[in-house]
Amino acid sequence: MLAFFRSMIQSRFGAIIGVVFLLLIALAFAGADVTGLRTGNLLGGDAVATIGHAGLSGSELDRTIRSAYDNERQQNPTLTLKQFLAEGAFDEVLRGLIDRAAVEEWGKAYGIGASSRLVDSEIAKLPAFQGPDGKFSQAAYDQLLAQRGLSDKIVRDDLTKGLLARQLLSPAELGGTMPREATMRFAALLKEKRTGSILFIPSDPFAPKVPASDQQLAAFYQGNTARYQRPEHRTIRYALLDDKSLKAVVAPSEAEIQQRYKANAALYAASELRSITQVIVPTEAAAKALAAEVAGGKAIEAAAAAKGLSASKVADKARDALAAQTSKAVADAVFATAKGKFITPAKGSLGWTVARVDAVTTKPGKSLEQARAEIVTALTADKRKAALVDISTRAEEQFENGTSLADVAKTLGLTLVTAEPVLADGTLYAKPGTAAPTDVTPLIQAAFGMDREGQAQVAPLEQGARFALFDVAQIAPAAAPPLAEVKTQVARDYALQQGSAAAKAAADKVLAAVARKQPLADAAKALGVTLPKVDDVTLTREQVNAMQPKIPAPIALMFTMVKGGAKRLEAPNGAGWVVVQLKDVVPGQIAPNDPVISAASGEFGRLVGKEYAEELRAAFRAEVGVKRNEGNIRTLRGTLGGGQ
Repeated sequence: MLAFFRSMIQSRFGAIIGVVFLLLIALAFAGADVTGLRTGNLLGGDAVATIGHAGLSGSELDRTIRSAYDNERQQNPTLTLKQFLAEGAFDEVLRGLIDRAAVEEWGKAYGIGASSRLVDSEIAKLPAFQGPDGKFSQAAYDQLLAQRGLSDKIVRDDLTKGLLARQLLSPAELGGTMPREATMRFAALLKEKRTGSILFIPSDPFAPKVPASDQQLAAFYQGNTARYQRPEHRTIRYALLDDKSLKAVVAPSEAEIQQRYKANAALYAASELRSITQVIVPTEAAAKALAAEVAGGKAIEAAAAAKGLSASKVADKARDALAAQTSKAVADAVFATAKGKFITPAKGSLGWTVARVDAVTTKPGKSLEQARAEIVTALTADKRKAALVDISTRAEEQFENGTSLADVAKTLGLTLVTAEPVLADGTLYAKPGTAAPTDVTPLIQAAFGMDREGQAQVAPLEQGARFALFDVAQIAPAAAPPLAEVKTQVARDYALQQGSAAAKAAADKVLAAVARKQPLADAAKALGVTLPKVDDVTLTREQVNAMQPKIPAPIALMFTMVKGGAKRLEAPNGAGWVVVQLKDVVPGQIAPNDPVISAASGEFGRLVGKEYAEELRAAFRAEVGVKRNEGNIRTLRGTLGGGQ
């Protein structure tokens, strides 16, 4: 109901307005996996902040930011670290770590902590540490920590800090309330109606008519390279290992054929299958009564329906299979009865069974000679799969010993293919929107997880039947292309920028005219340029709220202005400028018993609780004392962002 108000206080990362709970663990184990807390110390032991008696090291901040980035890339594979930081991640994570440390320091000062047993229970709850049975697995715990370079102490320390934060901050959020009069005033805002006009002044009509010079384009490009940056792409080399790669495989021996025949004796033995129509009744007496009716000539389906029962069919079952489905007594009775006859009622697993034998199918057995051809085919296929697995295993061992992909492929007589460069999302770098070949797609995730070029690996494409031997031939980091490759787009953007500047000046003229009480449409016409017509808009806040999560910027602006005012707003991507004029505001009216008041009260209560928690965190910081080392912070920020 109040998402419109709530959205006004939310940042890209939620502004960390909730409880700072398990920050590192939440990042490290997001998606039921450990996402790569690194052990490298980028700044050595230098602290980026001192919180009470505790220090926050540059390495901890570095690994937490990278962990958050790794987690974000699961949703957006082409996201670069530089883009991630530009969205405010650095400051959000730094503040979260400082808050967490402040809560811990305050708790220590007053003897508040989390017991080892509580930490143990939290570890057991993490899906990353659970085995196939859904219970905590010590082996899985040790393995995942080893894979990610974590220690038991790091995990337990982070959980302890998070649990302490939950103990201290969660109660502050409970029971928050806002006075009823204030709640009614805010709730009435939803009914408020606003009337205004919107004029779009595009950049195109104001763009220069003369093409820009090479010098102008070069200067523009130099100042806006981030706009044209292309995502990281990698070139994968691979060789396919499949049935075609095998040379002669030793034919199955007579002993192997006989062994396979004996192992599958039941498959090749003669068998009899039977199909029945059955009715299951609860008692022996009821079964005998039903059997008497059908013996007298009444159809079993009709007899069952008359008693509120239903007849079901069981098709082509061998004796053992039927016994497993019903009971041995029922199976014995069915296989002792001729086709078209009714069995003597027998007790099954669910009750007493009355059944008619509908069909009897006899399947002749196969002698060894009769089955030889299919056995040889199956054994040969198994041998070829085993050979492929053996070759792939040996190739993997060679890779581990430092042998290159090219050398292994040459030894095995495989053709090495260099694929077109791909992005992390599986599309071709040079052909946006085009998916990578099907043989390359399964290799992309592993390829983008490699630290360097030439790290050959083996990947199964079809289990036991097809493998890929591959490496990354080239890693091209995210970078802006040469100007020549994007010159047309740069020229277009440059023209739009120049046109946008002129459009902004035109918007200022319109605002000045409106301030002199000139109608917006007349002010637009006075510019002497053909523009889109003025849009008249009348909306309530409820209608705007329904546009969530993407409220048009001009509409949002109109609902922040004072009556009679006019403002300008830049359109996205330099497309132009928008002039918004607010003509009238009709205050909302709300009845004292309107259900929206109750909803607003609950929503504002939660927001007030979050404000209390934020104030409590600020109090913790103030009491324990926080000192930031801005020099080290700048160094780490610059290093993560690509600077020095």
